[in-house]
Amino acid sequence: MVSKGIKKILLNHGVGVLPTDTLYGLVGSALSKKAVARIYKLRRRNPQKPFIILISSLADLKLFNIKIDNRTRKQLLRFWPGKISIILACQSKKFSYLHRGTKTLAFRLPNKKNLISLIKKVGPLVAPSANIEGEPPPKTISQAKKYFGEKACPERSRRIDFYINAGKLSGPPSTLIQIKNNKILIKRKGAVKLY
Repeated sequence: MVSKGIKKILLNHGVGVLPTDTLYGLVGSALSKKAVARIYKLRRRNPQKPFIILISSLADLKLFNIKIDNRTRKQLLRFWPGKISIILACQSKKFSYLHRGTKTLAFRLPNKKNLISLIKKVGPLVAPSANIEGEPPPKTISQAKKYFGEKACPERSRRIDFYINAGKLSGPPSTLIQIKNNKILIKRKGAVKLY
C-alpha cells in the first residue's frame, strides 16, 4: 500500500484517499496545518468539528502533548487496536488547528497492518471519510472521485494528490467514545457495539 511517492506526498502537506480500517478516508498529516486546512476546504467541513486522528501506537499521543496515566493506558488498550475512536483532552494551544477550540482530540489505533506501517513512516493522519460533509461516504474509489476528482474540482489546486483503490468498502464508521470519570460515554454509534 505504501509507495515512496505516497510517503513523500504526505510528508510534504499532501492529501489523498485511501482505505482505512473502516471506510475510505481523506487523509493528510495531522502535524501539518496546511494539510488539515486543505481537508477542511475539500470536504466543506464545519470548521468547529475536529477530525479523528489515526495513530500507530500509544507513544504517538506524546506528539500532541497528551500524557496518559496507567489507568487511562489500560482503558485505551482494552479498545485498541480496533474500530473505536476515543476522545482525549488536549489543552495545548499549539494544536488548536486540530481541536478547533474543543480542547479535545479523538484518536484511533487501527487494526490494519499496512495502515499502521504507513503511519509509522509519515506520522499520525487525520482521516475523515472521503466525502463532502453531509453526503454519503464513498464505497469505491470512483465514488470518491465524484467528490474530489477532475470533474468535481476543475482547479488543479483543489484536487487530491493520490487515490489508493482497495475495491468496495462498506460498513459503519468507527464507534466514537469518551472516557469520563471511568465511565464510557458513546458519542457516535458505529462499527463496534459496546452495549
